[in-house]
This record gives sequence, structure tokens and C-alpha cells, in this order.
Amino acid sequence: PTFVKELFFKSSDSVNIDDFISSLNYLKGETFNRYEIETSISSLLTDFENRGFPFASVKIQSVHFYDDSISDEHYADIYLVLEEGRQSRIDKIEVTGNTSTKDYVIVRELRIDTGEEYSQQKIENLPRRLNKLRYFDPVPTPQFYIDSQNSGVLQINVKERNTNSFDGIIGYIPPAKDNESGYVTGLVNVTLRNIFGTGRAAAIRWQKLTRESQELELKYLEPWLFGYPFNLNAELFQRIQDTTYVQRKLGGALEFLATEDISASAFVSTEEIIPTERTIPVFTVYNSSSLTTGLGLKIDLRDDPIAPTGGFLFETVYSFSRKTVNGPDEYITPGLETNPNLQRITAGFGAFYEIFFKSVVAFSVNGRELRGPFFEQSDLWRFGGTKTVRGYREEQFLAS
Repeated sequence: PTFVKELFFKSSDSVNIDDFISSLNYLKGETFNRYEIETSISSLLTDFENRGFPFASVKIQSVHFYDDSISDEHYADIYLVLEEGRQSRIDKIEVTGNTSTKDYVIVRELRIDTGEEYSQQKIENLPRRLNKLRYFDPVPTPQFYIDSQNSGVLQINVKERNTNSFDGIIGYIPPAKDNESGYVTGLVNVTLRNIFGTGRAAAIRWQKLTRESQELELKYLEPWLFGYPFNLNAELFQRIQDTTYVQRKLGGALEFLATEDISASAFVSTEEIIPTERTIPVFTVYNSSSLTTGLGLKIDLRDDPIAPTGGFLFETVYSFSRKTVNGPDEYITPGLETNPNLQRITAGFGAFYEIFFKSVVAFSVNGRELRGPFFEQSDLWRFGGTKTVRGYREEQFLAS
């Protein structure tokens, strides 16, 4: 076997290579192994790329093999030439392949300032940021080049996918008795995720579960409010529950995008519960109104929001509701707290790991808790069905 005896470096005076030489000193005394040497050089170049030298190169000028006359061992001296290239900065960002999405929508998600020093590690993280938008097919690693004006240009190449979706199923339930009429049931879900290429989003959901019960939900998202990393969300929700009550909710939230993976939000909403008037008075729920405020935290380290193969997702929300019971007076029992405080806590965690190609283990746990002096049917969470507990009817269960 041949052992590495010495490493000799040559470079220009503009670069201090002492730190880099020390990172290769471990090769001295080791068996001369081509793979090990090339791997070490590759790590050295990666370090240069992360310090603003994307065009750095290391050339093996020569390898001198010789025998030690005393120990009769075989040795090799390696002569390396380091060419650091020019130190580069990202002066321009060029986007190609987008036909409807505006350039500024893509650039703002990169979180790169003009004139920022080149870093290969940061460049390789950019596709994950763009994939989270769900506007494009998997984005490749951006390219970097120097143009004729000696400016560093970062080139982003994307391929847009359909960002709008319409899901719907409509059914007709015929009358069960002669004195009844049939009714329409179903679900309609319309999602617009990139309106006019600006990143704005809107959604409409209508669902009719039974003859008397139906839901209507409208949502709107204004991203990067005034060019700052804040998302503004608005929501309108109405539920007609059997012949029991009507629930209306109007709310808004301001979400701070701390990083591409972590966000925090504050929200406020108002809610009204209106009992259905009956010919013969029967108590169902109180006529009430409430003001809710809360905070939320989200940490999303998944590699893809639609079909993740790695990473985890953590979400938690805390809300405080000040509820006012307005009546009916005849059903308000003495000693009842007419302005009860309700607290809601939700938390969810999901982890994903690809055990082999196209096979992913997904684990998730979710919890919700409602606290307060007393609860009505309209306060409780509804679950059951395909998205929560399969094998049961949709929203079959109520729970605190």
C-alpha cells in the first residue's frame, strides 16, 4: 500500500488557504485512496461555494510516488492548485418559464436581497421554498452565471401547473312520503390559489348534508401585505343546523412569515348563534354572540406540501372567546353565567419519512380541547367521516 506523505497547495495571495489546508491534513498518513481524496476536494469546493466563490476549482497538478529507503514504505506527495475564481454576488434574479405568475411573486419567496453574497447552500434550499407555493412542478436547482456587464445572475426556471380546482358532487334525494318533496344534496368546493398570477387566493365551499342542514364558507388570502412578509386572511362561514339554529361567523387573521418554515398568526372573529323560531317554543340553543381572539404557530419542515416524503409539520392554535347570552329570557336559569369565557386549544403534529422509493411512512397526532363553564351544541367540535374517523357519518360526533 501507498500512504499520503505531504500535501502541497498553490493559490493566489487573495485567499487565505490555511483553514482549507487544515481540513485536508487528516489525509496525511492515510492510505492513498482516490475516492477519499476526491471527496475531500469536493467538500473543500462546497465550502468555497458557501463563502461566495461559485467558480472555485482545485486541480491535481501532480502526484509524486516514491519509496522510503529506511522503512521501505511507499509514499505519495500530492500537489494541488487552488483557483478560487471571482467572488460573486447575486446582482440580478431572472425568472423563466412562468406564463401567468408574476416575477415578483416568485422573487419575494426567495428572500434574497440584491447584492447578497453567493451561497450554494442557500441556492439549493430555494426549490423547497418555491415548491411550497404549489404553483409549479418540482423546481430544479437555480443556475448562476456572470453576464456581459459582470453582474451575477441567478436564473430560476419554473414550469407552472394548474392552480385552480373545482370539486363537486350533486345528488337528488327523492321524497320518502307522498306529502314530502325531494331535495338536492351534495358538495361544491372551488379553490383559486393564484389569482391573476399575483399569489392571491380564494375558496368557496358549499355542503348540504341533509334536508335542513347546510354549510357555506368563503375564504380570501392577500399575501405579502404591502410587500412585507405578512399574509392577510378573511373568512365568512354560515351553518344552518337542522331546524335548530343558524351559525354565522366572520373573521380575519394576520400571519407573520418569520421564515420560509415558521409563521405566527393573530386572529379575531365575531360569531352569532340564532335559534330557529318554532310554532311551539322548545329550547335548543341560546341566542348568543361572541368575540374571539387568538394566536397560532406553524412550523412546516416538509419537503413538499402536497405529497411530502420527509420532514414534519407542527401547528397549534389558542383562542379566547367572550360569549354573551342574549336569550330567550324564559330559558335562562338563575345563576347561569350569561357572559361565559370559552378557551379553545388545538395542536397537531405530522411526521413523514421515505423508507424506500415512493413508499412513505406518515404519522400524525391531533388534539383539541374546549374549556368553559358550560357548552352548547354550537360550541362543540364536529368530527367523523372520511377526513377524521372513517367508517362513520360525516360530522357524526360532537365533543369538547
